[in-house]
Amino acid sequence: MSIRLRLALWYGSTTALIVALVALLGWGAYVRGQYRLLDQVLLLSANHVAAGWRAAGNSYVLEADLSELEVAFRLYGPGGQLKRTSRQAPVLPLTDPIRALAQPPVPQRLWGVLPWWEEASMTPKGVTFGLIEAEGVRWRTLVRSLERDGEVLGYLEALTPLGNLDRSVRRLGLLLVALIVLSVLGVLGLSLALAAIGLRPIDRLNQAAQQIARSRDLSRRVEGSAGADELSRLATTFNQMLASLQEADSAQKRFVADASHELRAPLAAIQGNLELLRRYPHMPDAEREKTLQMAEREVVRLSRLVNDLLTLARNDAGLPLRESLVDLKAVAQEALTEARYLLKGQRLEAQSLEEGWVLGERDHLKQLVLILLDNAIKYTPEGGVVRLALQVQPKWICLTVSDTGIGIPAEDLPHIFERFYRADPARSRNKGGSGLGLSIARWIIEQHRGEVQVDSQAGKGTTVVVRLPLQPRPQFARRPA
Repeated sequence: MSIRLRLALWYGSTTALIVALVALLGWGAYVRGQYRLLDQVLLLSANHVAAGWRAAGNSYVLEADLSELEVAFRLYGPGGQLKRTSRQAPVLPLTDPIRALAQPPVPQRLWGVLPWWEEASMTPKGVTFGLIEAEGVRWRTLVRSLERDGEVLGYLEALTPLGNLDRSVRRLGLLLVALIVLSVLGVLGLSLALAAIGLRPIDRLNQAAQQIARSRDLSRRVEGSAGADELSRLATTFNQMLASLQEADSAQKRFVADASHELRAPLAAIQGNLELLRRYPHMPDAEREKTLQMAEREVVRLSRLVNDLLTLARNDAGLPLRESLVDLKAVAQEALTEARYLLKGQRLEAQSLEEGWVLGERDHLKQLVLILLDNAIKYTPEGGVVRLALQVQPKWICLTVSDTGIGIPAEDLPHIFERFYRADPARSRNKGGSGLGLSIARWIIEQHRGEVQVDSQAGKGTTVVVRLPLQPRPQFARRPA
């Protein structure tokens, strides 16, 4: 079932319930008032006749035709026997006035549902109401005693037909039912129209999504309606989502293209060296060894590139780290030992290495230090200096790697953490890098809730400062000697 139809049914059902309830209450109040008014007419007529009878022994009302007053009267003797009726009174079943007055009055209900005239507490003393039926017509009756000086002289019964009022009540009920049905149908139709108008922006969103899905064109946007309602905000959010998807798709395409380009170079070198060995099986040993070394170097480069790509893939997948308390000083010392094998005439110095603990994954922290040291060594010429320092601050532990290398131009600093980005031809592939190291370093820093700052001047050197949240020293850790 569509949302449009469901909204229309909800509105229609709610409206039907409210209209039916209001109509029923209004109809019941109207009907009750009409029957109570008729009871008041009977009571006033009976009191008028009783007053005349007590004063003069007769009443002119008894001589009036039923067609004039719509009220008939019957006089009973003290024993309950019928003595006289008003003129043209119809033949109706007789009432036992003594028994009627002796029984407590029973509240009447319209068609057994709605109370339609007074409860017993509202009936005057010495008066009772009732109902009789003759030839399919209901008659409302009132019986009262006629007393003088405390002596019962007889009983007076007033009667009036209910046929006209009953028919009016039924017609009014049928009219209300018809109005309720017509109102509900009108509300349903209006609800469908309003729902169609209100959901039109959603239809546009749906059509746009279908067209984008078919064409795979993420550059398309949805036309939002003016205003600040929920549907306008939904269209804005949908466009923002499309922009984010387009950006992610473009980044993915660039990454695939760059990765393919990076993988092509070592694969081409390996293929060329293997082809050379196959074509010249009797190559001199020195040249064969040189060719094998070149192929081996490219294999190492390819392996490192694949590992870097796997690390970034883990970043994109959002896989969490296996965190534990790590002694960053010990990690830095291990990284220094391994980084010394990368030196080619540069000098590697360890400045103050203060003890500090961080929450993270030891292998990735070591990889972070190695990336920063390796990057500094690559772009520091022979005779230059690379320095590593650890300083503990109140809330942070600062890892600083500085060099006296070629530096980074100011315009390239905002992009150095982008994948496969190289600042200038001097920082090219002949340095052995893949362009992924600093991207991995930034991911490791972010995973450890840290910050990074890079200061560099072209031709003078670069300083990288990494701040990681400092953790309390664990109880089991030994203090350095």
